Amino acid sequence: MFDISIIHRYLDSFVEGFTITASISVASIIGSFCIGLLVMFACISQSKVLSKTGYTYINIFRNIPFIVQVFFIFYGLPELGIFIDPYTTGVLALSIAVGAYCADVLRAAVQQVDHDIIEAAQSFGLKRLTIYRKIIIPIALRNSIKPLGSIFVNLILTTSILSTVTLNELTGTAKIIAAETFRPFEVYFFLLLFYCVLTYILSILITIAHKRLNRFSEAGA
Repeated sequence: MFDISIIHRYLDSFVEGFTITASISVASIIGSFCIGLLVMFACISQSKVLSKTGYTYINIFRNIPFIVQVFFIFYGLPELGIFIDPYTTGVLALSIAVGAYCADVLRAAVQQVDHDIIEAAQSFGLKRLTIYRKIIIPIALRNSIKPLGSIFVNLILTTSILSTVTLNELTGTAKIIAAETFRPFEVYFFLLLFYCVLTYILSILITIAHKRLNRFSEAGA
């Protein structure tokens, strides 16, 4: 028999875990996007050193399991005298790891921009930086909003791994409650609902952003 009283009794703990997960997700989304932009600019740079550095970053962090990165930061760095709390570990690890995926998506979107548009802008005497800021980046963002959205949804789901480094986010809180109540079905069912809410909210925001960025192209279609 489903016992809803378990959820009611521990609702405050669930909300606290939900809040931690949400705040980590927001901070990591911002951090990974900023890192992605920087790495993307490095990849498309005319400097061979910067370009190779950018591609190396992407290849490294796309091919290392996220949990290994988290363990290295939380358990490995203290051996060098560097101690980072669980929350900061989560934001840092997610930003660095997801930033590699963001960079790859943004790089592909920039390289897909029609060269005729770039040549037309150059013919008007616009500087390279202005062309990127006013033309290329806006077009790339418009074309990459959906794949970036999928990456960010996966980021939210990946926060559950942070419970392995003693962070009592949503999954960590659920583990504690399930152990105390011996009612794992109710606890993890409620956990499913919480993650559904988070990802659904982000999906709505992505859809709104996509429509807003493409409103002129859709109107002219």
